[in-house]
Amino acid sequence: LVCLSLLFIGVQSLNSPISSVANNHSACAKKRVSRFARAQKRLSVSKIKRGGSDQETSISDSQPVPNNTQQPPQELNMSTSTAQKAGLPDGAKLLIGAGGIYAAFLYYGSLQEDVFKYVSADGVSFKQAWFLQVLEALANVIIGFAGMQLMGPTKNIPLTMFGISGASQVTAKACTSLALANGLSFPVATLAKSGKMAPVMAGSLLLGGAKYSVREYMQVAAIIGGTAVVSMGKKKGGGQGNSALGVAYIILSLVLDGVTAGFQKRLKAETAKVGVKPKPYDFMFWTNLFMCVTAVGVAIALGEFTTGLAFCAANPEILSKIVRFSLCSAVGQSFIFYTIANFDPLILSTVTTTRKIFSVLLSIFLKGHSLSATGWAGIAMACSGIVSELQAKSSGKSKPH
Repeated sequence: LVCLSLLFIGVQSLNSPISSVANNHSACAKKRVSRFARAQKRLSVSKIKRGGSDQETSISDSQPVPNNTQQPPQELNMSTSTAQKAGLPDGAKLLIGAGGIYAAFLYYGSLQEDVFKYVSADGVSFKQAWFLQVLEALANVIIGFAGMQLMGPTKNIPLTMFGISGASQVTAKACTSLALANGLSFPVATLAKSGKMAPVMAGSLLLGGAKYSVREYMQVAAIIGGTAVVSMGKKKGGGQGNSALGVAYIILSLVLDGVTAGFQKRLKAETAKVGVKPKPYDFMFWTNLFMCVTAVGVAIALGEFTTGLAFCAANPEILSKIVRFSLCSAVGQSFIFYTIANFDPLILSTVTTTRKIFSVLLSIFLKGHSLSATGWAGIAMACSGIVSELQAKSSGKSKPH
């Protein structure tokens, strides 16, 4: 919530200099017009008193009156246009989006692992993944609505694509939670999700009509290959194995990530077609509203809504973790939707992939996991692809898709 408050203050402070510049230019232009009108009046009086046309002719030849009368409005229009075009550069926008995503979702990942590793006093673990998605999406809806009211809602938004994208996204997130609930370790699940750039590209190609360069394909191959090496590297210190059902859920989640990315590109195309540009909190509110509706429907159908409430009531400790988990998601998704609104899905995928690498490192060092030399080599391979992608984007060599 503090991060959101600072973000709102920053947005307002960025808007105020722009409007101030426009107002100053407008005031200066009006003063010029006023001075010119007074000068014209004096010239007219002088002309009448002298009764000659030589003075008028010399003035009109050197400084044509029509041009001078039009110059102040032109200056006003140009200054106003320049002020309206002023704004944050892409590098600053990426820094805001990436920094917010890192801060919120590193803690988010730690809490997610704690939730699904939690075992109650009677030996029961938490498995209500869809119930968890209801609470997470609800927190996002509340903060998204507050942000949308502060920034001003956008009218005439096409909601159909928001509904499809939201349903696809919440299903992908639920599959990740189900993978963890069914025995897949957090490092393996997170590293597998780091390979989401491949389905993102596939989904964007099939559903969004995007095109990618050979270099981008090679970067994705390096990330996927590194993830595979880490996943296959033997872990030191034992730990429970990864279940086949957990692996199946994580693969399904990756497929849905690709589908979601394609729908997000189509969503931006649909809004552009109708001449509407949703703000970041428009994206956040409407997407999470449909995510919440989808999660509520599935949770009720599967009976997870009542069992999830009962489990949290009987175990207040896990309820506290779920509340913090949901708040971190809401703050982090504020920055995710800010990034989606300003950049291509591949940029967002790059940022979230690097965040997952850091989440894996934190899990390894803080949660009792460990990797062999082969696993560390895989992390290095994946990071090389990520760094190459970030370098290409920051240097401007990558063409927009």
